Amino acid sequence: MRLGINLGYWGAGMDADNLSVAQEADRLGYDVCWAAEAYGSDAATVLAWVAAQTERIDVGSAIFQIPARQPAMTAMTAATLDSLTKGRFRLGLGVSGPQVSEGWYGVKFDKPLARTREYVEIVRKAMTRERLSYDGAHWTLPLPDGPGKPLKLTVHPEREHIPLYIAAIGPKNLEQTGEIADGALLIFPAAEHLEETALRHIRAGREKAGLTMDGFDVCPTVPLALGEDVTALADMFRPYTALYVGGMGSPKQNFYNQLAQRMGYEKEAAEIQTKYLGGDKTGAAAAVPHSLIDSTTLLGSVERIADGMRAYADAGVTTLTLAPAGFTLDERIAALRAGTEALELAGLA
Repeated sequence: MRLGINLGYWGAGMDADNLSVAQEADRLGYDVCWAAEAYGSDAATVLAWVAAQTERIDVGSAIFQIPARQPAMTAMTAATLDSLTKGRFRLGLGVSGPQVSEGWYGVKFDKPLARTREYVEIVRKAMTRERLSYDGAHWTLPLPDGPGKPLKLTVHPEREHIPLYIAAIGPKNLEQTGEIADGALLIFPAAEHLEETALRHIRAGREKAGLTMDGFDVCPTVPLALGEDVTALADMFRPYTALYVGGMGSPKQNFYNQLAQRMGYEKEAAEIQTKYLGGDKTGAAAAVPHSLIDSTTLLGSVERIADGMRAYADAGVTTLTLAPAGFTLDERIAALRAGTEALELAGLA
């Protein structure tokens, strides 16, 4: 099992620290450094900046938002980053959510599966550097009866095939991801539930495409916090978990809430959401079960973290992306180093 690092969103008050964390991850031998975007910093700029100041570590978008860019623009960005980094770029895509898609980008959040499939097909076709034409339900290239003509990408990426990941949560999206992508970006993964909540759906998609799981990268992001008091460490993540389970979307359209329900927290997920959407964020955080946090994070001593890593590896994770927690740079670096120590202790390095 390989290790990755997720810097999250830029502009959260730790910008200089994030670069130091990425550079230390590079020195320690982490496999990939991911950056996210929502409606603040964009991932492409951050990745270019990090890549210019690291040597070996891959850089990846987790994610580029599909409603934010035309697919040909994403192909241009991916090709440019792959060329600039000498083959260190990984392309992660996702549909975002209805609030961001419609509120920030003005793009209707409908038919996300069909849109994702067409988007991936166009990106991959553009990356082959053949003349681009496409006739789909959501994109038509070139537009008919106009001056447009099929064009081809002028940038030469370092590799003919750039690894493509999709952020997936729901069963249908996970199945399609297995069918059309090289990897899945997962969130809130519990090792004991990973087969039922994710892997069986991914495997079904692989089988549909006549493929096995060989070479497919199962890549969840897991917060990591180092310390002796596991309860206190878990409490650090209560607001984070409450935000996603309770506040990301409407009562009928919150993918993270639905995931918590599939892990057996139906009653608790409903309570968290009711309180969060009602303005009681403190109450929502208090309603998050300790077991939900503990099963979706790596908390405690290096030995306890190593046990958690073994469980993820046994469950089928191939790249475990860490989000090292800490209020200072020293704490985050210590957590990062603990990750490599735990991987070695677990016998997974």
